[in-house]
Amino acid sequence: MSRIDVAPGEPLERALRRFKKKIEREGILKQLKARKHYQKPSEKKRKKLRTSKSKSR
Repeated sequence: MSRIDVAPGEPLERALRRFKKKIEREGILKQLKARKHYQKPSEKKRKKLRTSKSKSR
């Protein structure tokens, strides 16, 4: 669980921006999007091969 402490007098927008950056660094959004729909193991393998192939270029 990610947690951000908001300082007194700190604008809510700035705290929200820090929260979004923290979640992005921890990879929570990627994980959430990946788990949104079930993927068969063969689909996972295919996707992994596709991404590794594009990274090697």
